[in-house]
Amino acid sequence: MAHEIGEDHLDPTAELTLDIVKKRAVKGVLALTGRTFFLRMIGVVALGFLWAYLTQYEFGVFLVVSAIVNFLSYFSDIGLAAALIQKKETPTNIDLKTTFTVQQTLVLFSLLILYLVSPVVARTHSLTMEGVTLLYALGIAFFISSLKSIPSVLLERKLEFGKFIIPQVLEEVVYYLCVVFFAWRGLGITSFSYAVLIRGAVGLVTIYILEPWKPGLAFSKKSLKELLSFGLPYQANTFLAVMKDDGMTIVLGSILGPAGVGILGTAQRLAQYPLRFFLDTVTKVTFPTFSRMQDNIGELEKSVTRTIFFITFLVFPAIVGIVLLTPLIIEIIPRYQKWEPAILPLYLLSTNTFLAAVTTQLTNLLNATGRIKVTFKLMIMWSVLTWIFVPILSLKYGVVGSAVGYALVGASSAVAIYIVKRMIDFSLTLSFYKPFVSSMVMAVVIVVAKYFLPANLLSLMIIIVLGGLAYILASYVFIGISIIDDAKRGLKILLPNLKH
Repeated sequence: MAHEIGEDHLDPTAELTLDIVKKRAVKGVLALTGRTFFLRMIGVVALGFLWAYLTQYEFGVFLVVSAIVNFLSYFSDIGLAAALIQKKETPTNIDLKTTFTVQQTLVLFSLLILYLVSPVVARTHSLTMEGVTLLYALGIAFFISSLKSIPSVLLERKLEFGKFIIPQVLEEVVYYLCVVFFAWRGLGITSFSYAVLIRGAVGLVTIYILEPWKPGLAFSKKSLKELLSFGLPYQANTFLAVMKDDGMTIVLGSILGPAGVGILGTAQRLAQYPLRFFLDTVTKVTFPTFSRMQDNIGELEKSVTRTIFFITFLVFPAIVGIVLLTPLIIEIIPRYQKWEPAILPLYLLSTNTFLAAVTTQLTNLLNATGRIKVTFKLMIMWSVLTWIFVPILSLKYGVVGSAVGYALVGASSAVAIYIVKRMIDFSLTLSFYKPFVSSMVMAVVIVVAKYFLPANLLSLMIIIVLGGLAYILASYVFIGISIIDDAKRGLKILLPNLKH
């Protein structure tokens, strides 16, 4: 095996200089951005078809069942994979096999729990036999995914994101093609069941071809203890995030019903599209990159500022466009009129997207530099606020109440900005203020254009073009000539001081 070099030097590229880290990070951003844009475009088209073919109930069942499996999947890691990535020293073979052994034990235990609770879930969330089958299918897919953990860690540690994206691209393309085809054939919820199993098999085979690693069982108490010193605090944060997001979706499934969750979930998907397009890509690269910069505060300050600017420059205009154009799209396409109740929740949830574009990278920075306890406290705050506001407002005002609750929780993200600003002196003005102002100019242009143009596809295209031009012009005015240089360098804006 190419990677089985020995007990102490399994990964010969793990010891990377700052220059190599920066070069590979930029390549990683380029590769992941290309992958993300491609997959998200496919995802947008696929969801467009699914929203046309599926009912609110069917889409809601998929969201609720997915949340249940995601909730259980939390218990399969306890932060060991992240600890392997963050670890300064090269992981040994015993580190990898200990992690694999512990993970698979937890995965099998989680699947047993899933099987035992499935009858209860079916009763409390009004699941049909198709819904229960989907629950089992997602559980099997979860097990298949867990087998990819170690090869994924090896690729991430070496920042070889060019290879890392290949199985993800294949997985998602196959998944979307399958689920749309089966939905078109009228299979309803069962479309998801078939698609997730096919996706899992494709991804597993592909990643072991690209990063051969011989699975094996081993256990080292010393190795586990060292990894858990970072892994447990990291996973504690993940647990709070899971409770805040997937746990709440499970609860809302019993409060709002599958149809209500379908409406709320549609609004959330639309509001989060800009984050999924741009934020996830950068976060995947900056975690290992920031980890290797953690002893160089000057580099961190500049990189954080430019990373947030890169994200906000892309996310802000995207969310403005989605919020203002979704009602027009629903009006134009008759099959989408059933999703009209999602418009007001979309408006409310969009505020979270603006804030998440900034704060997600800040919490990512805290994790990468070992300040896990700070992130943990922030996650406690967000989790408590979520469990206070969202259920109460959902019971009183339904789907709109849920959206109001999430918006109130999102507003508390200002606390994270304040805390990190005291630790790392990143620039607020350069990072997000100017992109926000430019986006507001774009919003005014879109609103005026919508008022004067009729509701049809041609008008939609014209409005998109006018909005884009307005944003580019406003960015040039508020940000200056540097925006042209940044555009030429493209994604290299992530890292300063990189040789051209």
